[in-house]
This record gives sequence, structure tokens and C-alpha cells, in this order.
Amino acid sequence: MAIATINPATGVTEREFEAHTEEEVDARIGEAVAAFQALRTTSFAERAAWMHKAADLLDADVEEAALMLTTEMGKTLAQARAEVQKSAKTMRFYADNAESFLTGRDIEEPSRMNASGAYTRYEAIGPVLAVMPWNYPIWQVIRFAAPALMAGNTGLLKHASNVPQAALYLDTLFERGGFPTGSFRALLIPAARVERVVRDPRVVAATLTGSEPAGRSLASIAGSEVKHVVLELGGSDPFIVLPSADLEAAVATAVTSRTTNNGQACINAKRFIVHEQVHDEFVARFTEAMGALRVGDPTADTTDIGPLATSSGRDDLVELVDDAVAKGATATTGGTVPAGDGWYYPPTVITGVTPSMRLYAEEAFGPVATVFKVSGVDEALAIANDTTFGLSSAVWTNDAAEEEAVIDGLVAGAVFVNGMSISYPELPFGGTKDSGIGRELSVEGIREFVSLKSVWRA
Repeated sequence: MAIATINPATGVTEREFEAHTEEEVDARIGEAVAAFQALRTTSFAERAAWMHKAADLLDADVEEAALMLTTEMGKTLAQARAEVQKSAKTMRFYADNAESFLTGRDIEEPSRMNASGAYTRYEAIGPVLAVMPWNYPIWQVIRFAAPALMAGNTGLLKHASNVPQAALYLDTLFERGGFPTGSFRALLIPAARVERVVRDPRVVAATLTGSEPAGRSLASIAGSEVKHVVLELGGSDPFIVLPSADLEAAVATAVTSRTTNNGQACINAKRFIVHEQVHDEFVARFTEAMGALRVGDPTADTTDIGPLATSSGRDDLVELVDDAVAKGATATTGGTVPAGDGWYYPPTVITGVTPSMRLYAEEAFGPVATVFKVSGVDEALAIANDTTFGLSSAVWTNDAAEEEAVIDGLVAGAVFVNGMSISYPELPFGGTKDSGIGRELSVEGIREFVSLKSVWRA
């Protein structure tokens, strides 16, 4: 993929960028190393002041940054603004909480170890490489960068090649806030050159948000270099609706959860598993609501759904839907590529999906929902867990016993009860199975890229 801004609403290439040379990459890694030597000696209070200033700058840039996101990957302006604001909020969260999150503990009864005292402390480790996707060009980066920098590390960003302007914006944001020069550096390089950066001895760890194959590749390389990784990969999140649920609220949330970010989020609800007692009514309401969404220009205030980010992404979605329909599934709404420019795909509801269809097992990265009818909690859990992914999940019920059974039975990194799966800075985020390893956000996220040191004193 060329390093370029290609407007997904028109298919027109608006800007192209030259990849950084090997010499430029080496220099940028060197800057990150030098910045680490300065940053690791600063206080939490100093870093917090810089992080707050960077958050203020991001908030001040909200309109410019939102338009940049919409132009590069097609999300609506309203959702782009929300992404920018959420990112600034998370920066402030870590500015305010990093010190308490990274406070070690005194070991009780040190005399049992023949010591007068013993304690633990957390220490920064150095430059960390982040390989990031295009679907949340600022948020995905900030949820790594804010805790990493507040811990005293420095960051290197290999962003998706179709969001280079977002990468370059982030390249300067933290320095504008006051962080030492080189604290955060973007590397404009293709995926084929990531391995060399991971293997560079100056780079101490890596994190990736993206596809499962990309995650496996990065983990393999990092493992051979004995470097720590955090991976947030795909998701095929179940959304279980049981008879006691508030159906009106469940349907409204189902629509939002499936179509947020034009349906291109790892924690979008994708598989709707509905009890037979409410299945038909749910499908009717869900179909009507999905079909009523307005698809069009993502810069227009009246638009609900913009284009998919890439032409290849739409092609993949088309193949999944066409395969399901050809094998007997039904599209109750959508399912057909609209005429005209841009990489648009309509909100689509598919019923009658079976294990013989690709859509049963593969992640649909776009506004396509599959609905399954089940007879009870056990069958709902069997379908929900019949996936290689385990990122997040949701259950809709007002029955306490059902709620507990589903929470206990779902194999996922998170369960949302009567609400929509979403990430919060206060809540650890990450998955199980092929959805990844490690956690981002909250206290667990900032502790992924620090060293825990034990101290014993005679």
C-alpha cells in the first residue's frame, strides 16, 4: 500500500508521502533513545504538565483533526470529533493517575527474608514501537502513547499507510506540549520494513493493534528477540438478547454497536444471538432501524454511515456477504454495493447463517450484522464462543441468574450487561484467544511497558 491519503468518499488520492529512508529511520530511533535518557529522569509532575498541555492542544485542534480523520478513513465528522475528544480525555486520565499506578509496594514482614526492608518499584524501559491501524487513527495511538510517555518511555509509531497525515500530526503533538525532542516519532515506512525496527536493539518492546496475521508475525519476531509485546487483534463480538431484555433499548444499542465507525471497530457487536421468544420482533425492528440509516458524505451532518476506509476492505465485505447469500442466508436489508464513487456499503442484516458460510467464522469489518436464533442460554453461549476470537461481548437480560450464567460462560476479555461494548480509560481493554495478549488502558495498560524491580535491604 502506498503511503498516501486516498479519500474513501471519492477514491481520489489527495496527498502522497515519501517513505522515510533507512538513514532517517535510524536517526528517528536515535532521537527516541536520546529522549528516553532525558525523560526517564523527569518527575511525574513534569510529565503530567506536558501531557495536560498536549491534551489542550489536541482539544484546540479538534475541528482540523476531525476533518483530517474523515478525509483519510471516512468516519463521519461527528464520530471523528468524538475520537479526538476521547483521546484528549485519556491523556488527562494518565496525566492524573500515572504516579499512583506506578507506585510500588512495601513487602510485609521483611524479616522473614532476613531483611530490614524490601519493596518493589516500577521503572521505564525505553523506546517502544507501536504498529497501529487506520480505523481510529488518533485514539488507537493515544491509548498506547499516553501511558507509555507518562511512565517515562518514548514511542515510535508505524501507522497504517493510508493515514499518514494522522501519523505526522501525532509526531509533533507531544513535543508541542513540552516533552523532550524525540519523545514520540512517527516512522513512515511500509509493513515490510517493520521487522528491521523490531530487531533494532535500541527498541525494547512493541505493541500492535490490527489483524491476527500481523499480530502473529510481530509476536514471532519480537519473541525471537526476547522483547515484550501487547497485541490487540480482531474480534467477532457476540451480542446476546434474552427474553427479559428491554427490547427497544437492545435494538437501538445493537444498531449503534454494529455501525459505529462505519462498522469498522474490533469491538463492534457483529453476531446478534437472540432468544427465539423475541427473535422475530428483534429482527423486524433491527432491520427497520438499520435500513433507515443515512449513508453518504461523511462530512455532512445528516450522514449516519460514511464509506469504508479502503476499496479492498469493501471487496472483502462483499465476498463475505455474497458467499452467505449464495449458500442460503437472507439479507433482510442491504447487501448490495451502491452505484457511484467512493467505497460505500449499506447497513446490512443477514439471517440464516450456518457454519458452512465464511461469514459464520470470519470477522466482517463493516456494517454487516448476522442474527442467530437460539432456544436458551446454553445454545447462546455455544454460538457466542464458537469463534477463534474473544475480544468483548454484550448480554441483554433483566434476569439475575441469566446474567451471571452468561458472564461466567462467555470467553471474552470483557462482558457488557445491558450496554454497548466500548473502551474506557478506566477499564482494562484486551482480549483472549486469537484476539490478542496483554491489556491496554487503566492501571494494567501502563504497567505493560515498565520493569518491575525488587529491592532487598539488609
